[in-house]
Amino acid sequence: MHEIYNFVSGPLAWIAWAIFILGSIYRLASMYALAREKDGSSLAYMSWYYGLRSILRWLTPFHTIGWKSDPLMTVTTFAFHICFIIVAVFLSGHVVMWDTAFGISLPSLPTVAGDIISFVVIAACAIFALRRLMLPHVKNITRPKDWFALGLVALPFITGVLAYHQIGPALLMTTLHILSGEALLALIPFTRLSHALFVLFTRAYMGSEFGGVRHSHDW
Repeated sequence: MHEIYNFVSGPLAWIAWAIFILGSIYRLASMYALAREKDGSSLAYMSWYYGLRSILRWLTPFHTIGWKSDPLMTVTTFAFHICFIIVAVFLSGHVVMWDTAFGISLPSLPTVAGDIISFVVIAACAIFALRRLMLPHVKNITRPKDWFALGLVALPFITGVLAYHQIGPALLMTTLHILSGEALLALIPFTRLSHALFVLFTRAYMGSEFGGVRHSHDW
C-alpha cells in the first residue's frame, strides 16, 4: 500500500498536472479555432468594457435576473465555488503540497475551518444532485456525463473528510483522496467541468454581443 501511495502522491501527481495543462491549452486553442470557423465576425465585436461588465455582474450574487430567479441555486452555486477554491488552495495539507511541489508559500486554514468548508462543498453537491432528481426542467436535460462530473467533484471532498476523521483505513482513504483529486484535475478539460476554462470567455462574448450589438444588458 505504501508503494501505491508513493506512486499516487509522486509521479502520478505530475502526470495529472501535465494532462490538465496540456489538455487546457488544447481545448482553449480548439475552441478559438472553432469560433473563428463558425462565426469569425463575432470576434470583431468582442469588447473589453462590455465583456468585463458582464463578468462582474454575474460574479455578484443576486445582481442579475438569472441569479434572482432561483435564490437557493444562487446561494448554493456561490458557496460551492468559493469553498471549493478555498479548500483547494488554503487547506493545510494542500499548502504543504504547494510549497513542496512548486515552492509557493501560502497561509493555511485552521483545521476546523477547513473541515467545515469541506462539508459545505459536499452539501452543495448534494443539493445539485437533488435538483437534478427532483426538478423536471433539470432532470429532463441531465445526462450520465453530468452525474459523472458531479461525482468527480464530490469524491475528493468525501474521501478527504473520511481520511481526516480516520473513518476507514487511513492510508487507503488518503490514497483515494489524492487519486480522486488527480482524476478531477486531469479530467477538467475533457468533461462538463471544462466550463471552468471557458466561463470567462463565454460571459465576455455574451456581454459584448448584448452590450455592443443589442445595446442591452445580458440579464
